[in-house]
Amino acid sequence: MKFSNARLIVFAKAPVAGKAKTRLIPALGEAGAAAMHARLVTHTLTTVTQAALCPVQLWCTPDTSHPFFEECQNNFPLTLHPQHGNDLGERVAHAMHHNLQHGHHTLIIGTDCPALCSADFDQAFTLLQKDSNIVIAPADDGGYVLMALKQFSPQLFTDIAWGTETVFSTTRQRITVLQWQLATLKTFQDIDRPEDLNDNNLKLLNH
Repeated sequence: MKFSNARLIVFAKAPVAGKAKTRLIPALGEAGAAAMHARLVTHTLTTVTQAALCPVQLWCTPDTSHPFFEECQNNFPLTLHPQHGNDLGERVAHAMHHNLQHGHHTLIIGTDCPALCSADFDQAFTLLQKDSNIVIAPADDGGYVLMALKQFSPQLFTDIAWGTETVFSTTRQRITVLQWQLATLKTFQDIDRPEDLNDNNLKLLNH
């Protein structure tokens, strides 16, 4: 593996109808939104494991016991871990710190961005090996779809208005205060809302 001392984290919810991809329910219905979420998770795990850049971890909520996660573990070379924390920031901070405290460069993504590919992960890890303390791929809705770190600070994850258009700008302000070197990748589109179910995104999923 090219970055054997690094770790790639995928964050995922169990694909439970009514609880997964809730903003897509108006377009797809509860079962359809959950099925779309399962497709997104499977696509993401295929991408990161085929890249084979470093060990992959799937961090699961509400826990690792859902049959879908067991199926993921059977189908892909990865380890399962339960998410811990009261909000997204706490859960991401816990997962990142878990790896960073062992000296691993750590990259985290969700499962909502099918356009992410191995070249993006490779670029992020390479930038960390150079001068960057942190690498972020922004999302066009004001959030971000990828973060990679080589050191930990809780400031990146506390008092952030998750799910809003200010996530990336607030995070960038925190990075400035920390006096860290930030590298940004290109901007991506998430699949969060019905209007995101465009031909391009669906084509990526079917690839």
